[in-house]
Amino acid sequence: MSQIGQTVAPDPAAELRSEVEHLEALPQLVVAHSRDLAPGEAILPHSHTKAQLVYASAGVMTVTTADGAFVVPPQRALWVPAGKVHRIDTRGSLAMRTLYIAEGAAPDLPDEVRVLHVSPLLRELVLAAIAAPQVYAPGGGEERLMQVILDQLRATPTAPLSLPMPADRRLRKVTDGLLDDPADDRGLEDWAREAGASGRTLARLFRAETGMSFRAWRQQLRLMRGLEMLAAGAPVTTVALDLGYDSPSAFIAMFRRALGTTPRRYFAAG
Repeated sequence: MSQIGQTVAPDPAAELRSEVEHLEALPQLVVAHSRDLAPGEAILPHSHTKAQLVYASAGVMTVTTADGAFVVPPQRALWVPAGKVHRIDTRGSLAMRTLYIAEGAAPDLPDEVRVLHVSPLLRELVLAAIAAPQVYAPGGGEERLMQVILDQLRATPTAPLSLPMPADRRLRKVTDGLLDDPADDRGLEDWAREAGASGRTLARLFRAETGMSFRAWRQQLRLMRGLEMLAAGAPVTTVALDLGYDSPSAFIAMFRRALGTTPRRYFAAG
């Protein structure tokens, strides 16, 4: 119990919940909201009654759900359907720009979490929505802006920045070990005794539960961990060696194959 005259410190989590509940209660088609997060800050597992487009105009975030992990660097955004529980972790300072989208406003958008490409046009539209009033009249310019954003989202391709997580306990021994040490270069036959299944069984399970081969899953993990490290300011050489590559050029080649450009150019463009 507080003493008379004593100032009670505000609860940031309670304030955030109240703010989000207010935004989700608004009747507008799309409501935009901005929030800046400090390096290492996290938004604990939560869900929303509306779908979200979560975009970082600066910085990189990692979003985790029961289905897997998603890295969202500049030039990308995350589509989160209504009701999907997710956690957000920052990698460096993060300028998060979120659109809350009313049920039924875009029924043809995905019903699962997706990382999406953000074109220069979509980026400017999102930033314009952030600058617009959160409460606006039907049929006005703001509503037309939101309709254009929804049209753009329907045509936006998915980015390969998700890491599906398996449920099988034997496979989780492998994936948990690699999450702890992405540089671990053992093959599935080497993991077999530790996992309690043959290398052939593990290979079959990887395909069945993640839709990826073991090698592709490990490379995807290294790509996503590399993005996180680069966003936090780590040099390419450090990232490459920490992730098990023999040289920076080998890591850069993998990065270019996956994202179409070098790490330096990728973050410069973002």
